[in-house]
Amino acid sequence: MTIEAPAPQLERHVPTEDTLIPLPARDAAEDPFEPLSVGAMVDRVAGMAVEKAAHPWAFFVRSLVGGAMVAFGVLLALVVSTGVKTPGVASLLMGLAFGMSFVLILVSGMSLITADMAAGFLAVLKRSMNLGTYAFLVVVGLIGNIVGAFVFVAICGAAGGPYLGAFAERAAAVGAAKAGQPFWTALLLAVVCTWFLQTAMCMFFKARSDVARMAFAFYGPFAFVIGGTQHVIANVGFLGLPLLLNLFHSAAPRAGIGWGFGHGGLLTNIGVTTVGNLIGGTLFVALPFWIIAQLQRRQV
Repeated sequence: MTIEAPAPQLERHVPTEDTLIPLPARDAAEDPFEPLSVGAMVDRVAGMAVEKAAHPWAFFVRSLVGGAMVAFGVLLALVVSTGVKTPGVASLLMGLAFGMSFVLILVSGMSLITADMAAGFLAVLKRSMNLGTYAFLVVVGLIGNIVGAFVFVAICGAAGGPYLGAFAERAAAVGAAKAGQPFWTALLLAVVCTWFLQTAMCMFFKARSDVARMAFAFYGPFAFVIGGTQHVIANVGFLGLPLLLNLFHSAAPRAGIGWGFGHGGLLTNIGVTTVGNLIGGTLFVALPFWIIAQLQRRQV
C-alpha cells in the first residue's frame, strides 16, 4: 500500500509595503554636525559676552593675550609679503598668514574687542546685559587688546635683526597706507572689516564640527586683510611696528606715521577705526542676526 502525500514545503512570507519596518528617520536636531539655528547661535554668542563681563579681571587678561595674538598675525603677514611686488599676491599672502590669529583667539577662549562688540550688543538686545556693562566690556577689552598688541610689537621692534632692512620698509609702507587714508575712507573700511570678521565669528559659534569652526574663524581675518580694510587692533601692529622699529633703530623708516592725533597719527587711527568697527559689528552683524532670531521664534 502506497501513501501519496505532498512533500512538506517551507512557508514563504513575501514582505509587502505594510510589513516592512522602516528605519527611524534621523533627526537633524540630533545630528552633531548639523549647524545650530540662528536663535541658538545668538543665545550662545550673547552668553559668551555675559560670562566675560562677569569675570572682569580674567576678561582683561584674555584681552591682553588676544591683542598679542593679533599682533603675531600682523608680524607674519608683513614677513610673507616682504619683497612681493604684485599687490594682489602680496595681499593674498598677508591674508593667509594673518588668518590663523582669529582661530587662535576663538579656539583658546581669548578675547578680541571687535568680537566682543558684536557679542555684547547681542546680549544687550536680549536684555541679559545693560548698556553700562556693555560700555565697560568695550572699554576694558579695547585697552587690554591695545596693550597686548603693543607689548608684542615693542618686543619685536627692540629685537631688530630680521625686522630691519626690507622688512622695516615693508612695514612702514603698509602702516603709512593705513594711516594716510582720509577720515571717511578709514571709517567705512573699518565698518566693512567687522562686517567680515564678526559674521565669521557668528558662523564659528553656529557650527558644530571643529573643522567648520576653524574654517569660519580663519575666513574672517583672511577676508578683511585681503580686502585692505581697517581693524583697530591689527592697526596697532601695522602702525605701531614701524614706529617702534624707528624708536629703537633710528635707521628704520617710519614713513610719516606719527604717535598722536592729526593726519597719519596712531591715536587718530585708533579712534576712527574703533568707531567704524563698532558700527560694523553691531548694526551690520549683531542686529540683523537678532532680528532673524526674533522673527523665527514668533513663527513657531
